Amino acid sequence: MKSNMWKKTAITAMAMIMLTTGAASAFADGRGKDHGNDYKKGNGWHDNDRDRDDDDDDDDDDDDSKIKVRWNFKDEAQLEWALEYIMRLAAKGVFTGYEDGTFKPKQNISRIETLTAAVRLMGLRAQAESAAEMSTELQFKDVDKLEKKYPWAVGYVAVALENDLFAETETEIKPEQNATRLWSTILLIKALKLEGEAKALNNTKLDFKDANQIPAGSVGYVALALQKGIITGYEDKHGNKTFRPNQPVTRAELAALLDRTDNEMPDHDAQAIAGSLKAAPANGQLTVVKSDSTELTLAIDPTVFIFRDGKKASVSELQAGDKLFLRTYQNKVVFIEVTEKAPVQLAFAETGTVNTMTFNSQAKLSTISITKEVNGQTTVLIYNVDANAQIVGDVSKLTTNQLVEVKGENNIVKTITIK
Repeated sequence: MKSNMWKKTAITAMAMIMLTTGAASAFADGRGKDHGNDYKKGNGWHDNDRDRDDDDDDDDDDDDSKIKVRWNFKDEAQLEWALEYIMRLAAKGVFTGYEDGTFKPKQNISRIETLTAAVRLMGLRAQAESAAEMSTELQFKDVDKLEKKYPWAVGYVAVALENDLFAETETEIKPEQNATRLWSTILLIKALKLEGEAKALNNTKLDFKDANQIPAGSVGYVALALQKGIITGYEDKHGNKTFRPNQPVTRAELAALLDRTDNEMPDHDAQAIAGSLKAAPANGQLTVVKSDSTELTLAIDPTVFIFRDGKKASVSELQAGDKLFLRTYQNKVVFIEVTEKAPVQLAFAETGTVNTMTFNSQAKLSTISITKEVNGQTTVLIYNVDANAQIVGDVSKLTTNQLVEVKGENNIVKTITIK
């Protein structure tokens, strides 16, 4: 299995990473407890969700711009390969942690948690949490359980139903049932509005030893998800490939599935951008130079999450020349991964007399060589000169045999001081 199918770049675990973005209890069954445990009254969906007036039930409440992102997880050491996926989704308010400060990456995820995440990924969070959707009279047989244990999820189920995320034959929500690999695959393909494309692939022959466990009407969904890299199969040491359609999905695995699906989503509020950092960030902004040489200046969100050198980093640690992968949300950079660090800057400072100088077509100094004595031996040092190099002192004295000090990095002079 290719490593980039499970992780876009190698990332090590880092110290104390946490997020409780959006409803802190959203994926703790709406109550901040594990599946099957007692539920704590009063800790509903909106308790820690947004700054809002309690008496304001307008749809305006559900402005996603009010979502707060805070980072920290007590069980961060368990996040392992899913760490980056989780952070990117958190920045968009799609996937969150539990009220007790954990994420529980290895815990199986329920159908209601998965449905909620899919609706958010589709950009329908505001609609799902609106008064109109929350008051929907659902027709499922187990609606009473939903309304009693997961009242915050009524709007999400309503929106999921309106967007064909349920099969026509489903009569129950089954909120607490584990989400399986096959069920999750079908759900995410439907969230992408690719049901027609999936059905056209129903006669595809899947190269899995357990392909006979996948219903004929679901084959196309699996085939399309494989094509798009949303989900992968398993391969044992003997080369046998399996899909394991009925295997429960963990929270970490769902984070990976959601992130891959997000890459296929047309999202006008979010962008994925790759490029090189032009200069150290300043005034809450950074400028990246894309592969086509175009420059893009972006505002940095105060909650931005940064990976550099395999660990959490601050904005001040970003260096000119770093190659970046950025995620933006609502026109602000919310996630930065340094995919390749800028070359090590080897600083130098040398003093000697000017030997030769050359100039470019704009009459700017382009190279300089100086002569100096080292242990009785005469040495000539040749340097390129930065186009914006600073000359300190009387410029008219910058001639052959003039004593100067040159300073710079990586054999490029940034400052010339006339002695």
